Amino acid sequence: MTSSRKRPSRNQRDNDRDNGNDAGTRNPEGMDDSGAAVALAAAGNTPLGEYYSAAQLRNDRWATLKSLAARLSAGVDKGDREPLVDRITAMLRTLAPVEAYWAFPGRRGLEQLSRLLARGDVQDFARLITRMVRSLQSGSYRRRPASFVAETERELDEDPERIETNEQRAQSRPFFEILIVDDLSPAQQEAQSTALREQRRADDRFIYEPVVVTTFEDALIGVLFNFNIQSVVVRHDFGFRSANRMEILQRYLSRVGDEDLDAIEPEDYGPELCRLLRKIRPELDIFLVTDRSVEDIASRDLGGCARVFYNQEDFTELHLNILRSLNARYNTPFFTALKEYSKQPTGVFHAMPISRGKSLIRSNWIRDMSEFYGMNIFLAETSATSGGLDSLLDPTGPIKLAQELAARAFGAKQTFFATNGTSTCNKIVVQAIVRPGDIVLVDRDCHKSHHYGMVLAGANVVYLDSYPLNEYSMYGAVPLREIKHQLLKLKKAGKLDRVRMLLLTNCTFDGIIYNVERVMEECLAIKPDLVFLWDEAWFAFARFSPTYRQRTAMATAEVLRARFRDPAYARRYALHQAEIEGMSDEQLLETRLLPNPDKARVRAYATQSTHKTLTSLRQGSMIHVYDQDFKGEVEQAFREAYMTHTSTSPNYQIIASLDVGRRQVELEGYEFVQKQIEAAMAMRKAIDAHPLLRKYFKVLSVSEMIPAEHRASGIESYWDHKQGWNDTWDAFSHDEFALDASRVTLAVGAAGYDGDTFKNEILMNRHGIQINKTSRNTVLFMTNIGTTRSSVAYLIEVLVKVAQELDAQLEDASGMERRGFDRRVKSLTEEYPPLPDFSRFHDAFRRGRAEGTAEGDIRSAYFLAYDESNCDYFALDDGSMETAMDGGRELVSSAFIIPYPPGFPILVPGQVISKEILHFMRALDVKEIHGYRPDLGLRVFTDDALAKAGSAR
Repeated sequence: MTSSRKRPSRNQRDNDRDNGNDAGTRNPEGMDDSGAAVALAAAGNTPLGEYYSAAQLRNDRWATLKSLAARLSAGVDKGDREPLVDRITAMLRTLAPVEAYWAFPGRRGLEQLSRLLARGDVQDFARLITRMVRSLQSGSYRRRPASFVAETERELDEDPERIETNEQRAQSRPFFEILIVDDLSPAQQEAQSTALREQRRADDRFIYEPVVVTTFEDALIGVLFNFNIQSVVVRHDFGFRSANRMEILQRYLSRVGDEDLDAIEPEDYGPELCRLLRKIRPELDIFLVTDRSVEDIASRDLGGCARVFYNQEDFTELHLNILRSLNARYNTPFFTALKEYSKQPTGVFHAMPISRGKSLIRSNWIRDMSEFYGMNIFLAETSATSGGLDSLLDPTGPIKLAQELAARAFGAKQTFFATNGTSTCNKIVVQAIVRPGDIVLVDRDCHKSHHYGMVLAGANVVYLDSYPLNEYSMYGAVPLREIKHQLLKLKKAGKLDRVRMLLLTNCTFDGIIYNVERVMEECLAIKPDLVFLWDEAWFAFARFSPTYRQRTAMATAEVLRARFRDPAYARRYALHQAEIEGMSDEQLLETRLLPNPDKARVRAYATQSTHKTLTSLRQGSMIHVYDQDFKGEVEQAFREAYMTHTSTSPNYQIIASLDVGRRQVELEGYEFVQKQIEAAMAMRKAIDAHPLLRKYFKVLSVSEMIPAEHRASGIESYWDHKQGWNDTWDAFSHDEFALDASRVTLAVGAAGYDGDTFKNEILMNRHGIQINKTSRNTVLFMTNIGTTRSSVAYLIEVLVKVAQELDAQLEDASGMERRGFDRRVKSLTEEYPPLPDFSRFHDAFRRGRAEGTAEGDIRSAYFLAYDESNCDYFALDDGSMETAMDGGRELVSSAFIIPYPPGFPILVPGQVISKEILHFMRALDVKEIHGYRPDLGLRVFTDDALAKAGSAR
């Protein structure tokens, strides 16, 4: 595997490329870069700009090839045959730079197709393409990697989907690909691949195929384009610039971020590539083979390289290390332990008659339950914590190992499993961190579990207002300026020492994503030991996308921790301090602030509903911790809070599913998240590009969800039927808020439907489409890693059908019916109620009245309402509340009032009720309002109760 070739300099390599002699990813047909792109567009039916990703382009081109090959094999006139063959040949040639990054079909597959076409074997050519496309679409090539290239006529006739039994599929070994980065000729590449294949053994747990690239840039493109890659072998002798200049592939290089690639010296290509690969795909196993001294390499930042080999020539050692490293990610300690336990003969003299399925098997009446679920789930159902199992409350065995693997996968210092949802996770973190009287800054629109957590902890709450989206009756997110404003007010009042936590939802239900790094950095500049709780209930998947990862709590904590250790940052901070000296608070609000590296503590917590966006049974959640002070300050309190809220009888099936879900995201999370986003983008495009759908429905764009002042990138939409695609990377890198592309908010008001009616009557009842979130005139479609292209196609089909029915109804409508429809549309699209801000806490519960700060004692108000004599009721619709207000009475809510939708409290205990809030409640026109009893009215405190509460202060 070593090479004695002398490496050309960067300038020499660039000159070679300009002269057509580049040794980067080679095009076997000799086509230049621009020619390949032009021919690829010409060979297919769809312009390159119509594709969101290279993966979509690849799939489309192979499907087109299959169609063309079928036409050719069916027989065409002599005059049509030659143009058809030319078109097929052009497409094969232009697929070469795409397939260079894949093992299947890859270069070998293209070469075999080219040979068949060249000798006129059109029937075998068509059968082989059909075989390849079916394998690509179904993924069967991963289960039968030995049959990558069909060598015989019998093999060409085989249908891989038809001959593969369920048993064969279950017994097949997991397949993956490894990327080798080395400057090798095609013959040398094949020789090296063959040498690695020869290391395979029958008892290997996995099987892999090598892919070889020859440059630094091709390695970056390869790991981002090819989701099958699990391991990378980086040699010490390769070039930098890729010969592949296709724009759709070059986009991948932007995912590296702000790295100055041109500043990398040739002798540093290997170590720097390891570091960057780890940055963009941290789950991959990376091996560095170097000819430099081990001492020199050991001092470099290799980003967690799995192993460094010195002039490695032993393929056996490399092969074994590749398999061992992958096995470390494949391992599922608790799931494996639970499977083994279920096989053991056990006598149960404890709780749970259903354990081992005994109460079902012996029953004459409920056997259908075991028939429905199967016996394994009952064989694994137990309350035992021994016999190879473990205790969730005090783990020392497989649960402890499973949580440690989850921490590694999600970039945390510690991870804790929860079997009763993220609502409980939120309360655990709040109770562990917040002490009675501590001030907590809270996103007012957050999940209700946070509000109840504030009550339990006895926090003094400062509610933060998000920017409103009045037209769609929803809120966005809290601007950083508002957060800084409240922190600076508290600092001015001398209360900064009492400020404990900032609690925000990231991303929001509607897909607004914070710039987590910017928020944490600027808040730490004001309050250096501030604790951050990021509610990532809907954002667990983000870790496994390079674009999204940069806006997660754990990734940001790691970045900031490294930054504050860097001497260069200390110098930058010193200059910054000189610049802001003497600034007023108003000026500081407009200035990007930097924290003091000697004082700032990185303290971040993320709560995730694994079951919402990744693989887990319902209520499976995780708490991720990256807190420098966790061991010394929080650990004991955290364990007490965990004990308080965690059941002593946790569901082992949920824990096992969390363990398996972690394995999945480490091995195929990148692939699945990529496909999830592509599905949502395809949905966007299909709706926006359809004239009939645009008539009644509108996919809300980035500009409609995020005001311009929060979008430095200037990106207004991800897809526009006039301009095509915009790259999401710029928005995620620079903007204060980004929009989660995997969520599609559809405005339905122009169709005359409110969101709730469209959700229940049209989508669910008539067409079996399930969604969750609605607003007054929108519905939210969320893709996830289980979303299929067929699901998207069905949704578009349903929307088209609804639009066609509307067209037909309006065409036959009477004048009165048409006027009624127009009134509904106008009400839903023009006559929307302004969204109210948080009013304030009543003075009886307001702790910062004298100093002009906004914190309130929500706990006192909550428990004051337990005495019914302290409360009164007002009807919502008879005007009595306005009459009381006009008479000088302050009406104060005694409960959480939570309408669904939107699903967050518009009133909390102790909050003054404003006329704006009443107007909004009446305009919502929803059927479900938690905390409100229509038979009695809105529950408020009596004047006497408020007077007593105020005097008690």
